[in-house]
Amino acid sequence: MIPCISQATTMSGTFADDATDYPAGGCTALEVWLTKLEKHLQDVSAPDTKKALADRGIALVAAAYQGGLLLSQGDARKAHFEHFKRRLDLCQTFGIRTLLLAADFATTPDATALGRAVTSLAQAAQWAAGFGVRLALEFRGTDAFCSCLDTAITLVEQCREPNAGVCLDAFHFYKGPSKHEDLERLTTANVFHVQLCDVAGVPRELMTDSDRVLPGEGDFRLEPIVQRLKAIGYTGGVSLELLNPVLWQLKATQVVELGMEALRRALN
Repeated sequence: MIPCISQATTMSGTFADDATDYPAGGCTALEVWLTKLEKHLQDVSAPDTKKALADRGIALVAAAYQGGLLLSQGDARKAHFEHFKRRLDLCQTFGIRTLLLAADFATTPDATALGRAVTSLAQAAQWAAGFGVRLALEFRGTDAFCSCLDTAITLVEQCREPNAGVCLDAFHFYKGPSKHEDLERLTTANVFHVQLCDVAGVPRELMTDSDRVLPGEGDFRLEPIVQRLKAIGYTGGVSLELLNPVLWQLKATQVVELGMEALRRALN
């Protein structure tokens, strides 16, 4: 497994800041926050950015995230897919193999909408394959549908595209209705990315992204997740994703150093 840190963990920093601070804190594997990279490229060319990353030994393991693809229709669907294609080109340029895809089920779909979502996922995966990119569908514990790991895996299976898999976010695993037996459905063929965090002392119904803390500092039982990943021989990215505004105010190198230590402890 590849321990890495999401740039959302240091949201207040720029892409250039992170490219300096992460190696200084002991992390050379990044989960890219695409908005940061896109903003960075407004002022710095892609070749210069790639050289700076290579000089620092930084690998871009995955990118977060793309939304709006599964249920949108008409002009909105066209706009989302055009945005998606630009981001696929960006991933290809920087050798980012995995793009996280938000399920975006704000309301419970009827049978027609669900079928459209599966078709859209398959079409998105086909587009991504042309750029050498895999799609990792992320379930959201607060969504009306696709709020658990089991459903996300089922949608991936139904779309029948080999480069479509799931992103297992520990926050949403515990926030939503996922169960530990859902982990038994994970295989090396369907899990493409993992995100770890913890939450302390907040009821699941009330916890939000801003409550995320370092793995091991909260109430989540992360051991079953890690044990399952080891059992299937998972070798992909395991990212620390903390969308906690308190951490955004701290020195980035300190956050990265503490984050890498917590990740290594969680992964044994």
